[in-house]
Amino acid sequence: MAALYTAEATATGEGRGGRTRSSDGVLDLDLAVPREMGGPGGDSTNPEQLFAAGYAACFHSALQLVARKAKADITDSSVTAQVGIGSNGAGGYGLNVSLSVSLPGIDREQAQQLTEQADSVCPYSNAIRGNVEIELAVA
Repeated sequence: MAALYTAEATATGEGRGGRTRSSDGVLDLDLAVPREMGGPGGDSTNPEQLFAAGYAACFHSALQLVARKAKADITDSSVTAQVGIGSNGAGGYGLNVSLSVSLPGIDREQAQQLTEQADSVCPYSNAIRGNVEIELAVA
């Protein structure tokens, strides 16, 4: 695959309790382990929030693409991603993802079809399919 764009970011410090910065400096964030995982939480982000934000934006873009092709008006649509982390039962950790898609003004059947089509187009979905449990819900 020939990449159209390549993002680059570097993590430093204490890993989940360190800092991450993109090569262009647009993203420059402190990281903190969430309270639920025994960390301080607070005003800093974490890798799961960053993944959820990226996945929600990417999936929403894929949804807009398939809606345009179907000539469907998805004004006021949104995608909310929840990314969970937990034990994988083999001494490591795994993720699960829940995507909630809101398509006001579209009937439920078409909304479900567009959501499934977006799932096949979205690079995040394609990258993790078969490795991460993904739940798609049309609100």
